[in-house]
Amino acid sequence: MTSERPKTLIYKRVHSGDPDPGTGEFGNNNCMKRVRGWDFDAVIGIGGIGQEPQRDGIAGKLTWVGIGPHKRKKAGVQHPLVTFDHFLYYGEKGPLLKTVAPALARRMYDGNVRILKNSLSDEERLEVEKILDIAKGAPPSGQLEGTLQPDSKKTTSKCRK
Repeated sequence: MTSERPKTLIYKRVHSGDPDPGTGEFGNNNCMKRVRGWDFDAVIGIGGIGQEPQRDGIAGKLTWVGIGPHKRKKAGVQHPLVTFDHFLYYGEKGPLLKTVAPALARRMYDGNVRILKNSLSDEERLEVEKILDIAKGAPPSGQLEGTLQPDSKKTTSKCRK
């Protein structure tokens, strides 16, 4: 990952369960299919604001951050599964995005943006860099180290086809 301007994928999650909070594997429920194969250095997952994210307790929240992706193919899964050098999972305990990154929250929620990559304003870029700086101290995905513990409210939600 470049230290100056990492390619950061930011997306709205509509439910919990992917990535797996215990293993740190993005795509464990085949969510965000081909997007997982895109070229990125980091991922920021935020909760959407609809009924399902509200029910899962992730609505409007910063839910997870992954830095330094490792993509691998798995038999029977078309798109790569991704683990990270640094994986920070908040889930329903995450801070509200509008508190941590107000400009980014306005862009994602007021503009009804589902996925954002690299087209950030200077203010949004600074907020993203602050989020990534916090996650740089997080351990690797459990698949790399086996050190993460599952979230207390792990769900088994599956992505819609």
